Amino acid sequence: MSEGITQPDLALLAFAREIRPKAYAPYSDFRVGAAIFAGGEIFQGVNVENAAFGSTICAERGAAMAAVAAGFREFDAIAVVGDSDAPTVPCGACRQFLAEFNPEMRVIMGGCTDAVEVTTLDRLLPDAFVRGYLDQHDGEDDE
Repeated sequence: MSEGITQPDLALLAFAREIRPKAYAPYSDFRVGAAIFAGGEIFQGVNVENAAFGSTICAERGAAMAAVAAGFREFDAIAVVGDSDAPTVPCGACRQFLAEFNPEMRVIMGGCTDAVEVTTLDRLLPDAFVRGYLDQHDGEDDE
């Protein structure tokens, strides 16, 4: 699954590692940090858990929302770092969420060790449901 790791990959991963300790994870005690590269800028996010577990926000979506709030709609890459020894992969919901902004973006994954994996979102989520599918709908009710 790993592609060649570049210096920009490692730099983005460093931003994800830097923010990870700020996560709010009182239930799982599994802190995750993410950093998105979009339009030459970096946006960070952390997981924020909630007693109503469905209200929890993943770090990847937090970083994506920060990028969108800054006016960006096309993401080049995301780095994700969790508390595990193995590289932390984005959950399914985050994969679908990120596909909205670039189904082919680069995904850099790390953990608490030096192990790093690099791939693309379309490899993690083949055949994603993206905007183009909605454009194919003619707006008429199917009966």
